[in-house]
Amino acid sequence: MNQACTIHEQSIAKRINWVFDLAQRYSAEFCSPEAFLARERYLALHPTAIAVLKCMDGRINIPVATNTPPGIIQPFRNLGGIFDMGWPHLGEVLAQYVQRMVKNGRRVLLLITYHFSRGDAHRGCSGFGCDTVAAIAHTHQIRSQMEAIFGAAHDSVYPLICGFETDEDALLLHSPDGHILDLSAGMTAEGLAAELAPRFHDMPQEMRNDLLPLLAGNLSHIKALRQERRALTVEHREWMICLGRGFDFLHTPNLALIVGPYSPDLADPIRKAAAIIESNMAAGRIPDDGFLLLASVPYDEIGVDRARAVMKSQFLAKFAAEVIEREFPDLAVKMIRRTSVLDWNSRRIEALPEPDGMSCQTG
Repeated sequence: MNQACTIHEQSIAKRINWVFDLAQRYSAEFCSPEAFLARERYLALHPTAIAVLKCMDGRINIPVATNTPPGIIQPFRNLGGIFDMGWPHLGEVLAQYVQRMVKNGRRVLLLITYHFSRGDAHRGCSGFGCDTVAAIAHTHQIRSQMEAIFGAAHDSVYPLICGFETDEDALLLHSPDGHILDLSAGMTAEGLAAELAPRFHDMPQEMRNDLLPLLAGNLSHIKALRQERRALTVEHREWMICLGRGFDFLHTPNLALIVGPYSPDLADPIRKAAAIIESNMAAGRIPDDGFLLLASVPYDEIGVDRARAVMKSQFLAKFAAEVIEREFPDLAVKMIRRTSVLDWNSRRIEALPEPDGMSCQTG
């Protein structure tokens, strides 16, 4: 029995144990000599730093969809891929990331994504009410904000609007002239290289060269998926709400709804995520014996930085739990709350002891 395919049907206790085991296996693989050398080799060949702004939907996993080694692409997640560079925390984190990369002599490619399903519009983005037109319009707003902050000449930072079709994990690149380069349309790697230069003439050549491996990887990924059955992975079956950062280990589709700590109104994406979990239970897509609320905050150094991460993770878990208890009381009794911090250098997740007085189930 393939547990990755059947985990949604297991008891909540087994699912939670499976998740933490998955996290530890991911860290062990990330820290292995082979993985370390693969990242070093990849970055030596392709120095462009790549970050992606994406929805909290667990189906959107850009590293897996592009066959890119773990640790190369920097993720930023929020409900619907909805971001605003005016948000204080988001603006600071993203600007610091860009400046750090540029100081090291690296250009930055920012993928601004939206997602949809060709097979069924109702499998689209819940954050936009499955309205793909509205989602695309929002990506253009983000792109304009990026250009206002980092410059419109795109010599150092290039904001690229990118669609993600969840039935086949296919990328769609939006060029400045309005053309959409759809990788599900039977293109070849050679054809992609020929298309990029005229369509993205404002993108530095080095950046185009570093984008090509992602696109070639996506072509291979699409081909592999077409040889598999995807009936269980094209609809919402999430049973976790993950709050914070450091969830790269969740590379199996439709496990989690990931809420980044960026919006000043953090309650809104938490409410939307809770509604999806409740709907999944009501429709029988997941068992109704419980769901996991997992907070995670990364840290770079021990001492003060880790202590701050512990406090922030506990705050996020408490805040989210209070929102769910207040607005989804029937769902709240099925909530299992866990807090953790993540050693960013090793990607090792560390479960924290639950504070006294925390009301939750036990897994």
